[in-house]
Amino acid sequence: VQLQASGGGLVEAGGSLRLSCAASGRTSSTRVMGWFRQAPGKERQFVAGIGWTAGMTVYADSVKGRFTISRDNAENTVYLQMNSLKPEDTAVYYCAAGASFSRVRQDTAFNFWGQGTLVTVSS
Repeated sequence: VQLQASGGGLVEAGGSLRLSCAASGRTSSTRVMGWFRQAPGKERQFVAGIGWTAGMTVYADSVKGRFTISRDNAENTVYLQMNSLKPEDTAVYYCAAGASFSRVRQDTAFNFWGQGTLVTVSS
């Protein structure tokens, strides 16, 4: 499975961005897609996850109500709509694909990772 993330950029606080993650290859082997982020000097953290079939979603508390994860099964693409962005959202955002929704918050549950896209939120 190959993942291509895009959509990052520079935005002012309060602004919005939409990230995309296009999946290709043996996507039928995956059951969940997730977004993680890593800020400079910090550990990678879970942001949001979505199941490919039922579309169940889960969010980190820090983004709940501001970010929305969605999927387009026909296009094998997952999106992360980010609204009301804050400077503390600045990070490299990674999309990932895994086999188990039950462990969606754990990065060790994901087998495939995209290259990352940088989101910078200015104050």
